Amino acid sequence: MHPGNLWGGRLDAVDSDRAAAEEEERRRNMTEWDRGALHSQRLTAESERNQLDETQQSWLLAPEDSWRKKRKKYVNLGCVSVSRTVFLWTVGSIVVLFLVVALPIIIVKSLPPHKSAPPTSDNYTLALHNALQFFDAQKSGRLPKNNKVSWRGDSGLKDGLPDVPGGLVGGYYDGGSNTKFHFPMAFSMTMLSWSLIEYSHKFKAINEYDHMRDVLKWGTDYLLLTFNNSATRLDHIYTQVGGGLRDSESPDDIYCWQRPEDMSYDRPVLSATSATDLGAEVASALAAASIVFTDKPTYAKKLKKGAETLWPFFRSPNRRKRHSMNQPTTEAFYNSTSIFDELMWAGAWLYYATGNRTYIEFATNPKVPQTAEAFAYRPELMVPSWNNKLPGAMLLMTRYRLFLNPGFPYENMLNRYHNATGVTMCAYLKQYNVFNRTSGGLIQLNMGKPRPLEYVVHASFLASLFADYLNSTGVPGWYCGPTFVSNHVLKDFAKSQIDYILGNNPLKMSYVVGFGNKFPRRVHHRGATIPNDKKRRSCREGLKNYKTKNPNPHNITGAMVGGPNKLDQFHDIRSNYNASEPTLSGNAGLVAALISLTSSGGDRIDKNTMFNGVPPLYPPTPPPPKAWRP
Repeated sequence: MHPGNLWGGRLDAVDSDRAAAEEEERRRNMTEWDRGALHSQRLTAESERNQLDETQQSWLLAPEDSWRKKRKKYVNLGCVSVSRTVFLWTVGSIVVLFLVVALPIIIVKSLPPHKSAPPTSDNYTLALHNALQFFDAQKSGRLPKNNKVSWRGDSGLKDGLPDVPGGLVGGYYDGGSNTKFHFPMAFSMTMLSWSLIEYSHKFKAINEYDHMRDVLKWGTDYLLLTFNNSATRLDHIYTQVGGGLRDSESPDDIYCWQRPEDMSYDRPVLSATSATDLGAEVASALAAASIVFTDKPTYAKKLKKGAETLWPFFRSPNRRKRHSMNQPTTEAFYNSTSIFDELMWAGAWLYYATGNRTYIEFATNPKVPQTAEAFAYRPELMVPSWNNKLPGAMLLMTRYRLFLNPGFPYENMLNRYHNATGVTMCAYLKQYNVFNRTSGGLIQLNMGKPRPLEYVVHASFLASLFADYLNSTGVPGWYCGPTFVSNHVLKDFAKSQIDYILGNNPLKMSYVVGFGNKFPRRVHHRGATIPNDKKRRSCREGLKNYKTKNPNPHNITGAMVGGPNKLDQFHDIRSNYNASEPTLSGNAGLVAALISLTSSGGDRIDKNTMFNGVPPLYPPTPPPPKAWRP
């Protein structure tokens, strides 16, 4: 029984009739709704059509004058017509561009050129300008017209004549006397060349490059006169012009107090048939200078030839002797104590100048440094000077290892030179107590003896240069035993010593004449002591000027004096020559140290010029094979 019928039976018929009635009602309602919607749509469409017709009629049937006003205007340019608006925009843009871009350029170009101010010079640069003038004041011979020292004139025009063919005119007086000592003079030229090779860009930056080369050439021109440079074999070399003894009572360079221009006494010329140290030093000076003057091939060739001519002379076992032996007027001032340090020094310089492996093979022969006691590590052998070339020679060959790394068969000895150089640098540092220092901070490289500054400037140069070598190879430092030391420590050491010399000391005094406000005024120097008043003074007349307590009438600008004692004391007294006398080699070391420390020209060295004469160590790399073609 179906649940929806209480009386029983089926309800399908009843449900069907009801559904049909409902469907009929729904259709009738939909028909009426559709008629309303369609009528509404027709009204909207007709309204829009009527509106569109009015708009179109407004546009199509507008008055002719209105249409003409809205027509675009054109500009006829002859070959083409363009819209007036476009034309005006284009012209306006061009005018704006001219005002914004072209006009300022025209104005700037019309103004006079503005020169930027040069960078401010540091103290090292200022002192260097002075230090080079000292060499101008020390020149002997016929002076050039551009010589800037007003109180100097021609002198020594008869030196060497008539005994020496061509004479020995020129060169430099060594210090406060009028003697020309060839040994320290040659060393001074070697050091000047070394600094020029490493730092030529700095000399150019401070406008001293040409001046420096003139100073150097004045010395090397003279050194070429000290032996027969046109010969193939030598039998003697001239060692000195003038001289004297401190207790002398006969007219000579010591007994007389005269300007060089007034010298009236005989000036003997000393020569030697055996002079290993001097021959090697002169050869070093000529070889080093040949690297400087590579832009003058004829002169450079002459210098190299002279150096190579000297090699067999000072290398001969039969001539193995110090040039100062049995020469009282030399021994009293420049007594050389060794010869093998000069042999190492000369071997390195000749190799760099010529590229001949004979020289580097000699310089790295184990017997040479062994005889020279290069690895004895005694403090006195770590002090560079005119008398000790070991620190300089080993640093010079360390350069070869650092930059070219030639390997076998030189590596073993070059490595030992490198290590010895590192030990020397460690010895300069305060914490290792190898050398004493004054309370003011000056290192006592000469063990408390007089003339300390000369040794200090040479050590400062080597320390600064070694730091530059390491920096140039990307090595941040070196080891002192187990302790790693940064390169800047060496630079700080060098700066502290040079700063002391320039015035950062207990007396607040500069030991370089003309630098700062307080400097020595009674320098032990004949030419600076006697007025240039056109009066010729005899041998002893000048003593009046020597004994006076008044300051010198002429400041010998740039001269670095001997320096203070171990108590930082300095007495500005003319007769105290150990403290108040300058020297060539001292000033050469000062120039080298100053140029290495100045910031002018940048903090770098010239890595390549030194090796211009060195042939390639390895065969050239073959060219790549040609591309394969089928």
